[in-house]
Amino acid sequence: MSHDTTQLNRQRNHFAGHHAIWLFGYGSLIWKADFPYLERRPAHIHGWVRRFWQGSHDHRGTPEAPGRVVTLVREQGTVCHGMAYRITPEVLSPLDVREKNGYLREVITLHFDDTAGGRDEGLVYLAGADNAAYLGDAPLDAIATQIAAAHGPSGPNRDYLVNLAAALRALEVEDDHVFALAARLPGEGA
Repeated sequence: MSHDTTQLNRQRNHFAGHHAIWLFGYGSLIWKADFPYLERRPAHIHGWVRRFWQGSHDHRGTPEAPGRVVTLVREQGTVCHGMAYRITPEVLSPLDVREKNGYLREVITLHFDDTAGGRDEGLVYLAGADNAAYLGDAPLDAIATQIAAAHGPSGPNRDYLVNLAAALRALEVEDDHVFALAARLPGEGA
C-alpha cells in the first residue's frame, strides 16, 4: 500500500447516510482535536495496544528521516483508552488528509468511560503492517532515539510523544509503552 491512503479512505463509506459518526482517537487525536466535533467522550476499545511502530514522513519526520507515531496492534485481553468524538461525515475528508500516511478507516466498537457509559460503533484510523510507512517493533532505546532526533512539518517528534504521555496522564490512563519511551527521551527523566 502506498504512503498516501487518502483516496482509499474516501472509498470506505462504512457509515454512509449517517448524520453523525463516532471517531476513536488514540494518538494525537486525543490532544490535538483540530477539527469540529459535536461531542467528546473518553472511551476505550478492546483487543488493541498503542505502539510507536508507524513511520511519520509527513508530520513528525521527513522521507529521509521519518519520525515515529502510534498505531494500534492487536493483543488479546488488552484495553486501549483514548477519546471518542462524534463528528459529521464532512469532517472525515480533512481527517483523511491528516491521517493519509498509511492509516485506513476501520469500524470498531467503542466503550465510553464517562458516567453515562454505554457503547457504540465508530471509526478508527489504523496503520497496519502492510503499509509503506510501517516501521514495526524495535528496542525501546532505539525508538526513543529516533523520536528524539526526528522533526517534520508538524514539529519535533518528541513533542508528539510528550503531549501523548501528558494527555494519557490527564485521562488517568496507564500505558507502559508510551511512558517507557517518554522516560527515555533526553531531558525527560523517569
